[in-house]
Formats: sequence, structure tokens, C-alpha cells
Amino acid sequence: MKSAVSLTLAALVASAALALPAHAGSCSAGKATSAAKSQPAGDIVAVASSAGSFNTLVAAVKAAGLVETLQGKGPFTVFAPTDEAFAKLPAGTVESLLKPENKAKLIAILTYHVVPGKVLAADVTTSQAPTVNGQKLPLVVAGGKVSAGSANVVATDVAASNGVIHVVDSVILPL
Repeated sequence: MKSAVSLTLAALVASAALALPAHAGSCSAGKATSAAKSQPAGDIVAVASSAGSFNTLVAAVKAAGLVETLQGKGPFTVFAPTDEAFAKLPAGTVESLLKPENKAKLIAILTYHVVPGKVLAADVTTSQAPTVNGQKLPLVVAGGKVSAGSANVVATDVAASNGVIHVVDSVILPL
């Protein structure tokens, strides 16, 4: 299953990366971080792991068997929910998703947070972003703020060697 998921993700990234329209998020005009301009500290997983606020996301990525994929060449744009975002889910949801029998559902949720290509906040437009899970993620730019699905983008352009992370305040559930 792990290699099938990796191959599927790699195929989706390869097919969508060339046609990816510019659409990432920024939390508000003028508040985008400049992290993307500095030297990245590591791949998506390493950056998320070292940040200290994505422990649940990293545990979920491990449980889903997506670590190798998100450490791969990419590039990826990840709308990363914080630990606080996961805590907003109904009681028992995270624990349930981390069970082996719910791995397919967990993969679907996590890959809905990943857009093929490296899309910086300055490139965002209101659009439907193609995600690695095959569904489109609605991005809305209004009043200098960006939402991704039901989540608000609260920090942008966190650089990784294989892409960029935009921090969101809620877990985005696929339709």
C-alpha cells in the first residue's frame, strides 16, 4: 500500500505540476513571512517536525505512511493544520483516524491538504486548487486574507527544501 500511495502521489504531482495555476494563501496583506526567501531547514516533514506546533500532523503523516512521499523531490505546497487545529475536531476523531483500519480515510484527508508544485503566498488567486488526492480545494482571497476550504491561512511561505508550508487554523475535510 505504501508504495502504491507513493506512486499515486508521484504521478499526480508530475501530471499537475506543469499545469498548476498560481494560487497559495497569505494570512493577510503584508503579513506573509519571509521564510521562503531564506535557506530551507529541510524537507516538508523535517520543517513541520522541528516547528513544534505540528506534532499531530506529523503523527498523522507517519500513520498514513506518507513520510517518504513528503520527503520526496516535490515540490509540494502544504496547507498544514496546527495541533490546535486538530484539537478543534470532535473528541476521538484524531485517535480514530490514526487507527490502521482508517488509514485510507486519513490518507484522503492529508492529501487534500497538499497541492502539487511550490506556490507562494504572493501568487494566490481565488480559485480551485488541484490537490494530491484528486479533489479541488477552494481558495478564496477576500479583504487581504485567504481561506483554504473551511480553514483560514494564518501564516505563509514557511520554506522547505521540497516546497512550502502555509499554516491553517482548521483541518480541511474533503467534500
